[in-house]
Parts: sequence; C-alpha cells; structure tokens
Amino acid sequence: MLSPEPVVRTFLPGACLADWPFMNWLVWMGIAVVIAAIAAVTGIKPKGTRPVAHTRMMGMGRVALVIIAVILAYVAFRARSGG
Repeated sequence: MLSPEPVVRTFLPGACLADWPFMNWLVWMGIAVVIAAIAAVTGIKPKGTRPVAHTRMMGMGRVALVIIAVILAYVAFRARSGG
C-alpha cells in the first residue's frame, strides 16, 4: 500500500526534497494529457480565436484522438495481461 506520507531526503544542509512514490513525472504528464484531451474534445478555446469546434478538421482530430486512445488502451491491456 502506498503511504500518503512523503519520504523526505536531505541532500545538502538546508535542502529538503519531498518524494511521493506515486507522483513522478509520468503522472504529471498524464494529468496534462488528460486536460489537453478534454479541451480538444469539448472545443474549449480562448477569447478572440477562430471557432473550429464544428469544422471537418476538428472532427478528424477527434477521430484521430479516439483511435490513438483505443490503441493505447489495447497496448496497456496487453501489457497488463502479460500477452
């Protein structure tokens, strides 16, 4: 079971680094990818930009995103099942 308490390591006098074993760079990248995917699928855009939510290009982008997600889910399933 993962402990919610950080492991504290001191490298230099006065320097302290908290190390949570479940929060590494890959977790942060995954969070960023999920946020970007939600923004891409929902069509969220900043003010003053051109609307592209209902264009063919956005539709093809969504199709590509779904295909990539299915491929990654399949690869993750195969890796987890040992096949």
